[in-house]
Amino acid sequence: MTEWPSVGVVIPTHDRPQQVRAALRSVLTQFYPGDLEVVVVFDRAKPTGDLADAEGGRPVREVKNDRTPGLAGARNTGITALDTDLVAFLDDDDEWLPGKLAAQVAALGTEAELCTAAIEVDYRGKRNARLAQKSTVRHADLLRSRMMMLHSSTFLFRRSALLGGLGLVAEDAPGSQNEDWDMLLRASRRRPIAHVDTPYALVNWAGSHFETRWDTKISSLRWILDRHPEIHGSPEGAARVYGQIACWHAAIGDRKEALRWALRATKANPGEPRAAVAAAAAAGIVGVPAVMAALHRRGRGI
Repeated sequence: MTEWPSVGVVIPTHDRPQQVRAALRSVLTQFYPGDLEVVVVFDRAKPTGDLADAEGGRPVREVKNDRTPGLAGARNTGITALDTDLVAFLDDDDEWLPGKLAAQVAALGTEAELCTAAIEVDYRGKRNARLAQKSTVRHADLLRSRMMMLHSSTFLFRRSALLGGLGLVAEDAPGSQNEDWDMLLRASRRRPIAHVDTPYALVNWAGSHFETRWDTKISSLRWILDRHPEIHGSPEGAARVYGQIACWHAAIGDRKEALRWALRATKANPGEPRAAVAAAAAAGIVGVPAVMAALHRRGRGI
């Protein structure tokens, strides 16, 4: 590329000083010929005032989340604080791998509004690569599957799209969960998503505060179904979501709802494995956390 667009990176954080420094370092050590700046957004926490001294010689700002408390509001605070051509997201417990930014900016080209990349999942020291096996992601792909390898820590947007027709991150997402899938669905409805199928982000799955918030998992999935009713029209995608809701109901001991959603998943797609997991969990044969841990060790999830 002869001219590299300017990039602003939004890192939301709460109270993880060691992790946010590692995340910030992974950005500042990227080789990128264009202008690059970072906004670290402190959500329900006071800025530390010492991150601007991080290595790399790139501008680093600390700001306080002045929008809805939570991840979505913090990301939007960062977006609106920037004046760059592109905006990238990075969670404070994840890290970018070398070459990520330059590869994605090149892949974004002139047509796409969003570019993603594959990831490497770290779960208690065991790492697994998650690939999409494609270079373009379309709306139908994301109706069939959430495509977990399209992690928000790889999102690279045109800022003009975020402030225009695409819109900001949905701050009404329950617990700021599934707002990333909502963004993918909205973006892919407008234009195909460019994807770099090389693991360019290291994603930490251990110890996430989202992991066992079963009620929020249920409400956020129902929120997604309300916002994107076209999911119901995809047998595989609908069954996957119904099966997840069934599993989360089983995790909180709501056997009746677990079986109701499991049946709904099976009707949509008789081969949906989450329905069987939910039924077994509702019967007390297995525990949902144990199933999740076993899947996480393989870089997978329910």
